[in-house]
Amino acid sequence: MRLFQKKEPITVEVKGKQLICPICSNNYFWTRSAQLNTSAATFFGLDWANRSATCFVCSECTHIQWFLG
Repeated sequence: MRLFQKKEPITVEVKGKQLICPICSNNYFWTRSAQLNTSAATFFGLDWANRSATCFVCSECTHIQWFLG
């Protein structure tokens, strides 16, 4: 059952260059998505309208690198 299998970290390219962790020099990352909430949108109940970012989490030291897009 694929639903419960643990995902493996992946290598990532950004603008044609291999992404490397600036802390430990690892090149394997887990991918996550994060919403960038603003207080104004939250106040008016419009959190869905905020931008989101792609996060790459180093599989060794868990340092997070954020990319808008």
